[in-house]
Amino acid sequence: MKPISRIIIGVLALLGIGATGYWFGSQNTEGRRQGTEIAVQKEPVRKILHYRNPMGLADTSPVPKKDAMGMDYVPVYEGGDETGGGNQAASAGSGQVKISVEKVQKLGVRTGVASLRALDKTVRAVGRVEVNERHVYNIAPKFEGWIEKLHVNATGDFVKKGQALFDVYSPELVSAQREYAIATQGVASLKGADDDARRSMRQLADAGLLRLKNWDISEQQVKDLAKSATTKHSLTFFTPVNGIVLEKKAFEGMRFMPGEMLYQIADLSSVWVIADVFEQDIALVKTGARAKVKINAYPDKVFGGVITYVYPTLNPATRTVPVRLEIANPHGLLKPAMFAQVEVSLVGEGKVLTVPVSAVIDSGTRQIALVQLAEGRFEPREISLGRRSDNYVEVLDGIVEGEQVVVAANFLIDAESNLKAALGGLGQAYGDGAGGAKSAMEQVKPAVVGHQAEGTLDAVDSKAGSATLTHGPIKALGWPGMTMEFALANPSLVSNIKIGSAVTFEIVERKPGEWVITRLQAKQSAHSQHEGR
Repeated sequence: MKPISRIIIGVLALLGIGATGYWFGSQNTEGRRQGTEIAVQKEPVRKILHYRNPMGLADTSPVPKKDAMGMDYVPVYEGGDETGGGNQAASAGSGQVKISVEKVQKLGVRTGVASLRALDKTVRAVGRVEVNERHVYNIAPKFEGWIEKLHVNATGDFVKKGQALFDVYSPELVSAQREYAIATQGVASLKGADDDARRSMRQLADAGLLRLKNWDISEQQVKDLAKSATTKHSLTFFTPVNGIVLEKKAFEGMRFMPGEMLYQIADLSSVWVIADVFEQDIALVKTGARAKVKINAYPDKVFGGVITYVYPTLNPATRTVPVRLEIANPHGLLKPAMFAQVEVSLVGEGKVLTVPVSAVIDSGTRQIALVQLAEGRFEPREISLGRRSDNYVEVLDGIVEGEQVVVAANFLIDAESNLKAALGGLGQAYGDGAGGAKSAMEQVKPAVVGHQAEGTLDAVDSKAGSATLTHGPIKALGWPGMTMEFALANPSLVSNIKIGSAVTFEIVERKPGEWVITRLQAKQSAHSQHEGR
């Protein structure tokens, strides 16, 4: 082959290779362009509706801005998403609440496990020490007479069983003694008589003896009468028990009638404590349960008692039911009318499904718990509750064992305005007392914006977190100029403002009738503005 022909063939081959490469390259470029278009179609730019307050206040802005603490307002995108694809705080269509992991950490969200446990509860009540009514004795003679001498003559004296109380003279008592003495002498004189005569005299003597016993004459005195067969002018009455004289009406020389109380004696070796248990706890209190009693006079001592009776009546003023405890008082430390604090520890019967009390959000008409389905994903559920203990509550329906429930910062998740939207999927408005259903979009729609005003800072209450301002008319609300107290969204709002300074501020209505200052700034004077220029 000639050299010129080889050159021509080589040039044609290079041209063919170049054309082929160009064709493949154009195809790849077209593919990448189409892929880019597809990717763009998959991630469209979402429209920002407005920016909301990061602390959950009912305050929105059409443009980005910061709150009083320097936190950026959160964008709210069309469709309810607040991240434009990042799921920072969005309510899923299925009624779930989605929050980014970073936001979960900032809010301090903590969860607990719904588990089976026995509901042990401590019922606490206040009460008072009272006399054991079963150990109170009234000294009231059953005959008429006169008191000749008092052996115990002061209220509060301690008396022992068998101790002399008073000497009494009574014509009836003297007559009964004489009849008994005569009958006793007759029995002795009729030893040789027939059986009928001796039996009749014996019956007469027994009747006289029974009459004396019925008048509470002691056994020893009766024996002495039988031995001596003589009549005594007066007899001594003795105390039947150990105790304290609670009441004394007897005086030397006084006349008393049958049944008239002369002394009241109480044995304080055992006392009662009457505790007032609240109505909601009374179903848990049973007789026989042991209790701990503390007395203010003895803060280092704990007295043990037993519940002996639950009264069948309720005090309508305090909504409490009296419960009686019996406590041993061998040293007499517990005195009637002392104030008592009672604790009754109750052990639950069997294990039930429970969640921590802090996991329950109570709207007043129903109870809600936030269940963690995955990290950053929560589902609000309506639950039915049963018995409560100090830290846990029984769940009858809505949650199963082993599920994770939010126990801390659940109210902050609600403040994100997500829970209200998610609850729309449960079939009724969140916290709607009328029971009417609203859509999720209606629930998260901002109802109020901030209202601007000017005034003077009069006072600051750091404990209450409030400030008092004298402001001018606020046309948007139809308010005239007046002095009002407002809650502060954050105490730092007034940290650099002096009392008496002219200020501009912004208020929002957090709930009906409660107005909160979300922005507060001191007004610059004309001189300050001139210096700034």
